[in-house]
Amino acid sequence: MPLQFCHEIIKNFELERMKDQRIVNLKELIGHLDPSRFRETYGSQEECLELLANAKWADGFVCRNCGNEKYCKGKSEFARRCTRCKREESATAHTIFHHCRMDLPRAFEIAYLVCGSPAMPATEISQVMETRHMTCLNFKKRILQCLQSEGNLISEL
Repeated sequence: MPLQFCHEIIKNFELERMKDQRIVNLKELIGHLDPSRFRETYGSQEECLELLANAKWADGFVCRNCGNEKYCKGKSEFARRCTRCKREESATAHTIFHHCRMDLPRAFEIAYLVCGSPAMPATEISQVMETRHMTCLNFKKRILQCLQSEGNLISEL
């Protein structure tokens, strides 16, 4: 069996598992993978957005503005638009990745490093990720706040 096919089966299995149960805990979302599988699983912006959308709307979409449960596809990838009030919500909205200025695979990798070892200094994360120190420090603070609030990735209504 080709290796690429095995990775597709594992990815599809994880997506199906997420459809059955709502994963809103950051460590459950990304902390369970080994480093080599992590990069394969979350290597592109689309894969990260798909994972966030599946985790965020596992119980179904509910508009935060009007409470409507019906939606259509939004303008951006994996966004949903309410059919009643026409408000659009992205997969990253109301998560720790909201207004994240770096690309999602990089942000996921920083979150993975922080979840794996919260005591890792931001300077070390900066060197590993080849990113500015302040970028890593600010995002690390956001991740640690998320972990201290029981790991809730998605803020409730």
